[in-house]
Amino acid sequence: MTLNRREMLAMVAALAAAGPARAQGLPRLLCLGDSLTAGYGLPRDQGLVPQLSQYLQAAGQPAQLINAGISGDTTYGGRVRIGLSIRRNAPDAVIVELGGNDMLRKFDPLKSEQNLDAILSEARAGDRPVLLVGIHAPAGQADWRLAWTQIWARLANRHGALLLQDLYAPLADLPPDQRGPFLQGDGVHPSALGVQRIVQHLGPAAAQLVAQTA
Repeated sequence: MTLNRREMLAMVAALAAAGPARAQGLPRLLCLGDSLTAGYGLPRDQGLVPQLSQYLQAAGQPAQLINAGISGDTTYGGRVRIGLSIRRNAPDAVIVELGGNDMLRKFDPLKSEQNLDAILSEARAGDRPVLLVGIHAPAGQADWRLAWTQIWARLANRHGALLLQDLYAPLADLPPDQRGPFLQGDGVHPSALGVQRIVQHLGPAAAQLVAQTA
């Protein structure tokens, strides 16, 4: 069969509208986050997304993970780009890992919660499974830290999302003098070894998320 130019263009448009191809029929997980998700300062195969992909494969819940992490991103940035990310990637589920940069910049927890609320509303559209990943607040005013601590469970309950309360717990639980090998030189971002430790903590919740896509 020979197609004319108009028919060829129509076919290309239809294929584009169909969305990204699915790798071997695996569920697609959109990983929306900041530098930790992006893999800041690490070799490409040692970041959170590739290590989590390996974990899920070994756990019998393989998935195609889409890295939508941007270093330095905030909850507001995530709110701006979540819709386009979903339209472009047509994910079956979404992991949301944002808030750390809001805390570092001492943003108002209420405003950050509003941003996360909008992100989760978009991510959960069509009853899409979502995993919300919380982060413990750094040292600061007690009321401010408490406000951040309470955000994660409240949002997860509101949207029926899975929750990991504190992504950094495996590192925060270590005595300060033992954290060196698990952090990069800046003392903030995890090293490849630190990511490995974090993935062991995150992995079971991510595997549960994949199971919900069935």
